[in-house]
Amino acid sequence: MAGLTRRALLLGTGAVLGALGYRAISPALPGLAGVAPLAGIPAEGRLNDASGLSDTPIFRHITLSDDPGAALVAALRAELKAAAAAGRAVNIGAARHSMGGQAIPRGGHAITLQSDHLEIDTAAGTFRAQAGVRWASVITQLDATGFSPKVMQSNNDFGLAASFSVNAHGWAVPQGPMGATVRSVDMVLPDGTFVTASHSENADLFGAAMGGYGLIGLITALEVEMLPNQRLTPTFSELPAADFARAFMAAVTDPSVSMAYGRLNVDRERFFQDGLLVASRASADQTDLPAASGSGFVSKVSRQIFRAQLGNEPVKRWRWGVETDVGPAMAKDATRNSLFNEPVITLDDRDPRRTDILHEYFVEPDAFAAFAQACAEVIPQSYQELLNVTLRYVAADPVAMLTYAPAPRIAAVLLFSQEMTARAEADMARITRALITRVLALGGSYYLPYRPHATLAQFTHAYPQAAAFAALKRRLDPQLVLRNGLWDRFLEKT
Repeated sequence: MAGLTRRALLLGTGAVLGALGYRAISPALPGLAGVAPLAGIPAEGRLNDASGLSDTPIFRHITLSDDPGAALVAALRAELKAAAAAGRAVNIGAARHSMGGQAIPRGGHAITLQSDHLEIDTAAGTFRAQAGVRWASVITQLDATGFSPKVMQSNNDFGLAASFSVNAHGWAVPQGPMGATVRSVDMVLPDGTFVTASHSENADLFGAAMGGYGLIGLITALEVEMLPNQRLTPTFSELPAADFARAFMAAVTDPSVSMAYGRLNVDRERFFQDGLLVASRASADQTDLPAASGSGFVSKVSRQIFRAQLGNEPVKRWRWGVETDVGPAMAKDATRNSLFNEPVITLDDRDPRRTDILHEYFVEPDAFAAFAQACAEVIPQSYQELLNVTLRYVAADPVAMLTYAPAPRIAAVLLFSQEMTARAEADMARITRALITRVLALGGSYYLPYRPHATLAQFTHAYPQAAAFAALKRRLDPQLVLRNGLWDRFLEKT
């Protein structure tokens, strides 16, 4: 075995989304039978997302696989024209792993892009890809040339433009979000105009499209930075959660560290009191790098342990012991590409009565201890099952209009297992708003691709450029053709 991925090694992940795509809601569960259908739209014309809680009627759903170029642009223009003429919405997506309808146009035209089109420029250190290329394909093709994504989400199922559009980040350090590695994007604006946007060309459109959830234009292609692939050696440090931020910042500012993340203990006796820091450095031997692999059988076993935590505090305590004692003893070198090359399905729930729900909060390192205390006060007062916390670093992002990191941040990804009931949804909404209130008071923010439980006031506080973003969008799209759940729930009201 060339090496264990971090999921196989640590028996869990903070990035599991619980489903690969259009997960159905069980109509037998009270209060979650779906959104009422729109007049004239058949019941079968519906889309959902990874939460299973966003069952939404749509007019039609098409998939486009054209390479970037005239045919793809023409197809997108046709959808925009037809939708505008009928007063319907358009939204583009890939795997639709969001959790609150952020990639679903209610009553409109849903477009899915998929492709394996990739052009690699080793001299420039970049690759150009069709917007719908999944990261799994990017890894496979870059791996064959000795390169690796500079920044990538922690799973390989997502689409390239989708990562840019949600301003996703990863655990490569000392990097900002994935969008900071994008040199340029090609996109079709709502009126059908084809443009290229970058830091120097149409910079306002670039900053709005980065983390703009497809509301500015329909992206067709991206030019993205890459790095040489490396074999990495992990080191492990167990420490009190109160000391984590100091140690983490020392690691991410160490030039020899290229990837780093952390965990927190989630068992109720030691809730958010214990931390684990994992930092990876280039191994001495960089010859004969193996082809990118996943964790295979070990991750399948890991799923059983990960899911056994549900309602079982002894298993949570045991898992923490495995992460801090057994994991380091089993650790082996692995390449960047192998660490990246993991699908969300690895630890899928598979229980139709429950769904995996993510929260993510961004706080300055100096506020991390206060954030951990806030979580310890809010989360145990609910009946939600918190299974995992993953901690990552995000460098300052001054480009995206809807930035969540105006200064360097520690990102905390919380994975809950939630009942598919109205009671559980109401409870989750309550604790989400409570956590957001505490995070905002610390000068932090929260991530937008998840359940839309924030209040409008919380949204505008966390994203102070939201009104400017909405104004730019209205100038570009006076008919509001590009719409989705994020626009309908929040931005339309700003």
